[in-house]
Amino acid sequence: MPQPLTRTLRAAASAVLVSLLALTLSSCAPPADGPAAASEADLGAEDGYIPEGESVSPYADDLPTIANLDLDLRAALQRAAADAAADGVEMLVTDGWRSERYQQLLLDNAIRNYLSEEEARKWVKTPEESTHVRGLAVDIGPTDADSWLSQHGNDYGLCQTYGNEMWHFELAVRPGETCPAPLNDASAG
Repeated sequence: MPQPLTRTLRAAASAVLVSLLALTLSSCAPPADGPAAASEADLGAEDGYIPEGESVSPYADDLPTIANLDLDLRAALQRAAADAAADGVEMLVTDGWRSERYQQLLLDNAIRNYLSEEEARKWVKTPEESTHVRGLAVDIGPTDADSWLSQHGNDYGLCQTYGNEMWHFELAVRPGETCPAPLNDASAG
């Protein structure tokens, strides 16, 4: 039969463990006064969301991911897509305009994947800094379209702006001007 002191210590230890477990679980929940964090299941076309592995036509002006692009960027993109098609290259958009909540979800996911905000920010900017959120950037696919646009993009003013993202283009120069050298990654500028 356990001694009274041993029973008291066990009861106290159990109470501490239950309290720690409750505290840990409550810290995982969203704050009561704020919205739950977005998940991909919460996103839709109105956020500019294009499901992983899918893409859209640069002419899909009915979709917010295209419709909310800067007008000059969209026009340049569509001219480039027409000329690429004439060369036998299909140009598709894998990401265009994004809502702030979609951008925040991408950043949160990148932080989890890269295990640090510093590393994640090499690939994903905050909603406040993102050129996608402002409608000033577009991600292109497939790879042959990226290559075509890397070679001909300056004819339309479209430049690859990050060295680690061959798919990311912005309207960075006047048509025909030389594109600036890409930054190393998104954290560089």
